[in-house]
Amino acid sequence: MAQNPKQEREARARVRSYQARRNVHEHQVKRRRRDNIVAGSALLGVIVLAVGAQLFFFNGGPGTPAAKPSASPTASATPTDAPPAAAGENNGDVPPSTLAEDRTWTGTMTLNDVPLTFELDGKLAPQGVSSTISLIQKGFYTGLSCHRLTTGGFDVLQCGDPDGTGGGGPGYSYGPIENAPADNLYPAGTLAMARQGGNGYSMGSQFFIVYGDTTIPADNAGGYTVLGKVTGGLDKLKTEITDAGVEGGGSDGKPVVPTTITAVTVQ
Repeated sequence: MAQNPKQEREARARVRSYQARRNVHEHQVKRRRRDNIVAGSALLGVIVLAVGAQLFFFNGGPGTPAAKPSASPTASATPTDAPPAAAGENNGDVPPSTLAEDRTWTGTMTLNDVPLTFELDGKLAPQGVSSTISLIQKGFYTGLSCHRLTTGGFDVLQCGDPDGTGGGGPGYSYGPIENAPADNLYPAGTLAMARQGGNGYSMGSQFFIVYGDTTIPADNAGGYTVLGKVTGGLDKLKTEITDAGVEGGGSDGKPVVPTTITAVTVQ
């Protein structure tokens, strides 16, 4: 039966309305797909950045940037920058590894007014311990700052740079890496040497204190020389210094609490 003009107009209107709703639905489906792709890409980007930041942070370790040249490579109590470190060889007047005497050394290091007792393992890290006790006995460390604090799972306080910039040293550099953990885990209390990324012969005077269990990936040179461990005072170090965090609220930078090595002895 033929429809009258009014019925035909209503039918055409219903068809147009249906088509419009269908177009809107298809547009919404496409938009959701696009939004899901964008969100997934953004999430992947965040993950990549987080992993990249972790790898970048420890490329060079609790570490040192490339050391600056020094007019004098001689070790002394006068702060000087480390000479450029050549991979695979010592540079400058490095204390002999025999100073460590193949024994355990004990001492106290005071940061601000926080005394930390410690042990150095001269048997497992003879070159690192020999250099460290030589610098302590010369008075090199007294008055130097702890220029770098890291937080958020990488719990390290780095000290021993006469420049306070991360690029200074005692006027010499040495290796090899000694006593590095095979599993890359540095337990709370670990005392270890900082170095340049990829160079096991770039250690000088900078060291780091691990104040919370921390995994530090090895690079192509290996891990980080473990000198020994803090045996007392770590809790006070955290409450007095590291718990205050990093300047600017970041996770890597100068500590909010300015930190100075006010005294250090070893025997």
